[in-house]
Amino acid sequence: MSIIKLNPAFKDYLWGGTKLKENYGKKTDMDPVAESWELSVHPDGPSIVASGEYEGLSFPEYLEKKGKGVLGTKGNTFEFFPILIKFIDAKQPLSIQVHPDNEYALRVEHEYGKTEMWYILDCEPDSFLYFGVNKEITKEEFERRIQDNTLLDVLKAVPVHKGDVFFIKSGTIHAIGAGIQICEIQQNSNTTYRVYDFGRVGKDGKPRELHIQKAIDVSNLSPIESDFKPCGPEEKNGDCDTVRLASCEYFTTYESTLNGTTTLHVDDESFGSILLIEGSATIENDGTTLEVNKGDSVFIDANSGDVKITGNCQWIYSRV
Repeated sequence: MSIIKLNPAFKDYLWGGTKLKENYGKKTDMDPVAESWELSVHPDGPSIVASGEYEGLSFPEYLEKKGKGVLGTKGNTFEFFPILIKFIDAKQPLSIQVHPDNEYALRVEHEYGKTEMWYILDCEPDSFLYFGVNKEITKEEFERRIQDNTLLDVLKAVPVHKGDVFFIKSGTIHAIGAGIQICEIQQNSNTTYRVYDFGRVGKDGKPRELHIQKAIDVSNLSPIESDFKPCGPEEKNGDCDTVRLASCEYFTTYESTLNGTTTLHVDDESFGSILLIEGSATIENDGTTLEVNKGDSVFIDANSGDVKITGNCQWIYSRV
């Protein structure tokens, strides 16, 4: 067997909502549901195998049993499993935050840093997010504005639309705004430095921890130019239209829309991840057939060859 369904780990962060349950079929008693970690080996929330002979194992246990060949030749160049993929529902805005790069994170946090990309699944009218600064600022001004609650004045607020793509390199100050649902593909890391949290308190009634000095150490305080669109041209393969969303040394992601049947070739370089974001499909490979619906996550072993997909659907495909 080389294709499996995965069930996610869930997070009930205070800014979450109900749309992952309502619109993406997620089943959990958590309320709110902020994130579902769809492809994860991270100890803070590993995914669970939901089909086949390994059903019930954690995803890390699956990889251990199947061996390194599952990851592919490029996948095996990483010391740890390289990526983590999530659905996110932000009913309220997230904190203003920043992620460190590999050098800083390995030295200070003993795990890798985080470069990530966001695909906007859906959003309320007039939704926006923060992406970097709107002018050059010094570290001294950055710290002062954190202390006197004027940081938002120097952040770049960007209106969002369904289908927009944000590539967020480590060091970029950012925050998802209220009313936005996102698919996030990121380095396999859970290190976040929070610098502003809108005066909120956690479940214990106390303000959530800020990480001001670490954020000052790692933040890029120069504006970043981006058009927030897919990075590649659209390609047609029979009944399927595909566009490359983002590509970096840690991952490459694509968005595909299918009305009929297509074949996805999974080579020996990398595993593949399919997240169905609209519709339903049948996925077949090597005698295994999976019926998948909106919100489902499928992992494909490296070197699986041709994977047949039939349906009226849309998905995000990720590989290294």
